[in-house]
Order: sequence, then C-alpha cells, then structure tokens
Amino acid sequence: MSFSHLVHDISLRDSIAPRRRPEASIASTMDDRASRSSHVSRAISYASTAATSVSIAGDISSQLHGGYCHPLARAWQAERQLTKSMLIYPLFISDIDDEEVLIPSLPNQYRRGLNKLVPFLEPLVHKGLRSVVLFGVPMRPGAKDALGTSADDPNGPVIRSIQLLRQRFPQLFIVVDVCLCEYTNHGHCGILRDDGSLNNQLSVDRISDVAISYAKAGAHCVAPSDMNDGRIRAIKLKLIEEGIVHSVTLMSYAAKFSGCLYGPFRDAAGSTPSFGDRKCYQLPPGGRGLARRAIVRDINEGADIIMVKPAGQYLDIISDAKELGKDLPVAAYQVSGEFSMIHAAAKAGVFDLKAMAFESTEGILRAGATIIVSYFTPEFLDWLST
Repeated sequence: MSFSHLVHDISLRDSIAPRRRPEASIASTMDDRASRSSHVSRAISYASTAATSVSIAGDISSQLHGGYCHPLARAWQAERQLTKSMLIYPLFISDIDDEEVLIPSLPNQYRRGLNKLVPFLEPLVHKGLRSVVLFGVPMRPGAKDALGTSADDPNGPVIRSIQLLRQRFPQLFIVVDVCLCEYTNHGHCGILRDDGSLNNQLSVDRISDVAISYAKAGAHCVAPSDMNDGRIRAIKLKLIEEGIVHSVTLMSYAAKFSGCLYGPFRDAAGSTPSFGDRKCYQLPPGGRGLARRAIVRDINEGADIIMVKPAGQYLDIISDAKELGKDLPVAAYQVSGEFSMIHAAAKAGVFDLKAMAFESTEGILRAGATIIVSYFTPEFLDWLST
C-alpha cells in the first residue's frame, strides 16, 4: 500500500466514525487532533517500513539514485571522462600564405594559410591544446594533377606547416592526414586506371611515399585515410627502411564509412570527386563485419592506433574496434557533417549546443574511443577549464 493510499484510508475511516454527542464535542477536540496526529504518524511509519521491506525483499542494490544525485557523483559514473589530452583538432592549411577564409558549411571553421596559423594556435595551445591533424588544401592554379604530385611538395602547405609548428610549438603533437584526394584533379583518394577505377597498387606506392615525406619533415603521426588495401603494411615497412619507425606513430583510418556526412569537409578541402563516388573503397554503412575485418587487417599490418569515421552513427564499430584491438588506442572522428548537424539543430532551438557537444562526445567515449578528433576542440578547451 502506498503512503497516499494509506492516508486516504485513514481519513475515510475517520469520516465514517460514529458522531459524538454535542455535549462531548468540545471536550474531545484536543483528543481528536491528537488521534489524527497519531494516525498520520502511524501512516508515515507504516509507509517507511513498507518501502524498506520492498527494497530488502527485492534487492538492496536496486537503490541507485544516491549514486548520482550530485553533479560530481554523476561524473564519477563515467568509465572515461573527456580530457583535453584526448582531443585532436582538424586544421585546413592553404597554400596561399595569407589566406583566412570561413567555410560556410562548417560553422566557425576556417581555411588558413601559413602566416595565419601561429596567431590562431597560440591561444589554443595556451589553453591546453595538445594535438592537431593537418589537411593540406592546394588552392593555386595548376596545383592538382592526376597523380597528386603536390601532396609531398617540400614547398607545399603540409610540409611547411609541419616544420613551422615543430619550431613554434615543440610540445604540440602533429598528426598529418595522408591522402591524395585534395591533390588530384579528379578528387579520388589514389591513382586511377584508364577506366576510372582505383589502381590499388600504384595508389599504395604513392600514399606510402607521401607518408614517409611527412614523417621525415617532422610529423609525429601519419594517418592514411585513403582506404586502399595494404597501405598500412607499406607505410610501416618504409618507416622501418628509413630507420624512423621507432619515432613515428601510425594511425589507421581502419573503419572509414562512405556516406553523406563528409560534405562540409569536402567544401573545406576542395576534395569533392569530379565523377563517381568513393563507395568502392570506403566501407558500406551496413558493413559491420567488413569493418571488423578491416580493423583486424590493419592491426596485423602494424597500425599503432585504430580510427573509426564517422563516429556518432558508428558507435557499435567503435565498440568493436576496442574489442578487437584491446591493447591499442581507438580514435573516433566526429566528422564535419555530424558537427554541422549539431550546430544547425542548436541554432533551430532543438537543444543547447554545449550540452549536445558534450553528450555526443561522451557517447563516443562510452563506446570505447580514447581519442576524439573534433571540430569542437576550441570550445572544449574553454568548457573543460570551467
């Protein structure tokens, strides 16, 4: 019996009790009040005893609210808590040194030339920025060709920015995306055959050479995102041959899914394919088993870190990556489309931007990621400080 039902039952019994004689009514007023007070006390006592009995009769561990009744207690329930050291911030580096252009489809994100890079990063590094991932964006006429030859140009945006950042921010961990899509005139992630299909062997040879150029320029981590078969093994072998395998981290975009969430990134990087799509080398959205096979393959080929991309729609794949690579860090990239959707919904009043930025990121951590590539990084540096 609930407490409210018990009190109602007592009140009902009181209302139908025999009426007292008029001459006794005044004399009994104090007794009535005392009696009602006694009834309520007994009711409260009974309800308390009943609730305790129910808890004990069931399972005392069923009482959970006390474990998260306070904000700090709620934070302690997380297996992983977001920290600044988990964050990698994507940067789009133009080959026009003084360029600083807002990307309309990617809120608050810019394409910057070398001369704008240090002033932008200085306050972020001061706030605790630990890592960036660089994407080169050649804008000059003639910078793109069928082979992506400008990808490892010593005077190109990536190699020059690696050298600059190593000099100005010695403690900053520099990750470099390794792909040809930004540098090819067709926008695909490798070298093509005459029929327009991807030539995997030539692509892997080229991609691995570009990765080595970045590593020798000073990148702490090379991260091939092309999804060509065998590129992790090829890069690892060349790192060994160059004698630098001990000092360069190899992060694999092992489970990179095709889909419609990359649009704002392609606007920023100028990497939209001029024909066709990337479905034949990026994973199909429903291909969980295929993703698991790709993860296992890249682990066996020597990857130091496994990445899943996109993040929010593939939490099961992040969990799989953590299971399959128990001893490896797992990275997750909350891609441009995810970021832009959160901004658009917040602007429409669907939810608070900060609350959803945290909620979506904590979901990624809960799934198993220990590294987050996020466009929210500048905001997180502030939010995590307060």
